[in-house]
Amino acid sequence: MAEQCACGGKTMMVFPCSGSADVGELADRAARLLSKETCVKMSCLAGVGGNISGFIASANGADLVIAIDGCPVGCAKKTLETHGVKKFKHLKVTDCGFEKGKTPVTERNITKVFKHAKQLI
Repeated sequence: MAEQCACGGKTMMVFPCSGSADVGELADRAARLLSKETCVKMSCLAGVGGNISGFIASANGADLVIAIDGCPVGCAKKTLETHGVKKFKHLKVTDCGFEKGKTPVTERNITKVFKHAKQLI
C-alpha cells in the first residue's frame, strides 16, 4: 500500500527565487528538498513572473504558498504580490544567518534553510 501524504488534502506550494548568488542556490535547493520530503509541491516562479495563467491560478488556488528568497531583494515575494497572490508565507535565506556572496552551498546549509521553510507548513 502506498503511503499517503499527511497534508490532509491541502494544496501547498513553494516558489523559490534561485537568483544568481549562493543564497539563491540555497533557496532553490531547500525548496527542492521541501518538495521531496513533504507534501509541498515546488513550482516555477518564472512561470508566475512570465504571466503564465496556469502558474498564477495554481498559486492563487493553493491552500498554502511559501516564497523563499535568497536575499533581501525579495524577488519571489514581489513576483507573487505583483500577480495577486495574497496568502503566502515568506522566508529569506539571509534571515537564517547566511550572507549573500559569502555562503558555501553545502548539505548542512541546505538542511538549515529546509528546516526553517518546513516550520512554515
